[in-house]
Amino acid sequence: MAGWEKLSGLIRREIIQRGEEGCNVEGYEQRWSACGDDEPKLMALYGELRALEPSPDFPFIEPSDLAEIRALRPEQRRPAEISGSLTEAQWRDKFLGAWSGRLSGCALGKPLESWPMMSGSAGNPGWRNVQLWFEGADAWPIRGYTPERSRAASDDLYLSSWCMRSTREQIRFMESDDDVRYTVLGLLMLEEKGLDWDAWDIGKLWHSRLTYQQVCTAETQAYLNFAQVTSHMNSEKPADWATRQAWVREHLNPYREWIGAQIRADGFAYGAAGNPELAAELAWRDASFSHVKNGIYGEMFVAAMIAAAFTESDPERIVEAGLREIPRTSRLARDIVQAVDIARSARDQVELVDRIWEAFKHYDPVHTNNNAALVAASLIFSGGDFEKGITTAVLGGWDTDCNGATVGSILGASLGAQALPASWIEPLNDTFYADLTGFDPISISACAERSYQVFLRIREQSNQPI
Repeated sequence: MAGWEKLSGLIRREIIQRGEEGCNVEGYEQRWSACGDDEPKLMALYGELRALEPSPDFPFIEPSDLAEIRALRPEQRRPAEISGSLTEAQWRDKFLGAWSGRLSGCALGKPLESWPMMSGSAGNPGWRNVQLWFEGADAWPIRGYTPERSRAASDDLYLSSWCMRSTREQIRFMESDDDVRYTVLGLLMLEEKGLDWDAWDIGKLWHSRLTYQQVCTAETQAYLNFAQVTSHMNSEKPADWATRQAWVREHLNPYREWIGAQIRADGFAYGAAGNPELAAELAWRDASFSHVKNGIYGEMFVAAMIAAAFTESDPERIVEAGLREIPRTSRLARDIVQAVDIARSARDQVELVDRIWEAFKHYDPVHTNNNAALVAASLIFSGGDFEKGITTAVLGGWDTDCNGATVGSILGASLGAQALPASWIEPLNDTFYADLTGFDPISISACAERSYQVFLRIREQSNQPI
């Protein structure tokens, strides 16, 4: 057994993944079906799939190596935006805004992370089910946290039962969630290691801080694979880690381009505030433990946007900062450009999410590309308005808490805490639970201050003016 799915399920997803990577997978679905649960046959088929090369006419070039990624960035690039013009009080306000915005957006989307909202049901796309829920609670348009009850509730439309503490009626803090847990882990890595770490250290951090039940999809597979190359008795990085790393992130991991890395960007980006290029590099180090290609680019894109947001107020320029750090030859870059075009021409919020859904619904609900496209479109459409940004991201469906959190983080960093609407921030009572030792609970303001102190050390370590 590998991960949380049966081996057969992993192989079937691998067929989809190889097709998305440009390989000709015609006939493999039938061959997979003929294997049943015969493990040797399934693994033989898996070996064939892994050996496939993209078709010659595949129009994308998508490396996973940092130097190769950088070589394919947009040709007309402006220098990395390194700033030092904010006062100490302004910097602190920005960090508190980023943390508060992330947790608020996450809490809005968390109860909506159910299959009807993520994938659609009863003939409706996911975004329409989100709208129906709020309409049925007399809370449309979205102006506050998710109501726990709605007249629209049915067997085909429901909330996540384990997330009710984030509903409008019950919210008193930010409850535990992977979207905030990885933000804490990014903070911890920078506190403990500064800039001196790589993907090996990510694996060690996960094994020491995360339990198996706290990881999923790509993170689950990398977590399990990493256990085959290390143990708690041996902390030394093997000399052939570069080769082993590729195996750790790819073996039986058909989720390697899903959203898991993208949601891990924030803690690293906060440490590189004002420097999108450095933020993208730190994101690459983290993402390359468990992801490849567009899975890596998603974290780099988001990290660069977050870092830029600390010194930039224009959402268009923030999205541009993200695009500058990923290959112009990638599927993600193409999808982001398309999403931005949709956002610029959409007349209202419903039209926007409808068009985004139709354009990118061919991806899995928790794939990197469709969710990143929705994030970019929500930022552009928001015009810098916090509430407009997070509600658009969550209304769009798919990975609702991830997208609300990312947009909230970016706009929170851009606007600063003092500019965030009290109706979204005060219900959290400056408290969140990360389900990690020392952070269960902890004040949001304490995390913001720790990120600020890390930022100061990173700036000094990288010889940048403060």
